[in-house]
Amino acid sequence: MDTSTLPWSEYGQDQGHSPVSGRSADHAADGEIPPHSHPTAQLIHAVQGVMVVRADDGQWIVPPTRGLWMPPGVVHQMRLIGEVRLRTVYIRPDASPDLPQRCQVVRISPLLRELILAAIEIEQPYAADSRDGRLMRLLLDEVAALPSLPLRLPAPVDPALQTICRTIADTPDDPSTLADWAGQLGVNARTIQRRFLRETGMTFGDWRQQARLIMALERLASGEKVIDVALSLGYNSPSAFATMFKQQFGVTPSGYFRTER
Repeated sequence: MDTSTLPWSEYGQDQGHSPVSGRSADHAADGEIPPHSHPTAQLIHAVQGVMVVRADDGQWIVPPTRGLWMPPGVVHQMRLIGEVRLRTVYIRPDASPDLPQRCQVVRISPLLRELILAAIEIEQPYAADSRDGRLMRLLLDEVAALPSLPLRLPAPVDPALQTICRTIADTPDDPSTLADWAGQLGVNARTIQRRFLRETGMTFGDWRQQARLIMALERLASGEKVIDVALSLGYNSPSAFATMFKQQFGVTPSGYFRTER
């Protein structure tokens, strides 16, 4: 894919001239970054704002204090919620044998955050045996130990499952059960469940809950009230929604972004 019209190509940080390089970019509220890919891997971290990232095999939502690991060559696009301040590290595929192999949301520790910010300031190219080189090697060590977080929504390829998933995305408060979908599609409910597990690693119920959770994070990040988000996603009450949310994140919806910030 031709990335010559995208802003980072002017500086070449994603071309792998050094094993590790960094860049910063601040974006106006609610912007979009069109589909593109990089020859290097990326660790994308927003120190402010929320990213919604889509690729062929799924969708991820990335709040502050989290990051997204993107392997090289994966075509992806980004939607930015609020004013977003991106801090990105580009890592050459041969820089370390322990780099993650798939897209995933990851936790950014305080140490890794400072390493990312320091990497952005390092002048390229740097000497491997210098202070800058040692800092970059420590960053690679931290990347190899990144803990993955459950903020991915896998995309099935089966046409029947895609119909179900599109409906949930368009009308997340749709109450249709697995039996309802079996009747609508003329497919046995157990067959639908097996296909969900095979293609997404989730049951139908788990996929719908994950979809609702990701939509909830997106809407909460946009400033919507918890009660409005809960009802729009099909929950009978804000307390039922808050219980599910706390089971996933350990904090209530009203406290989540306050904690993140």
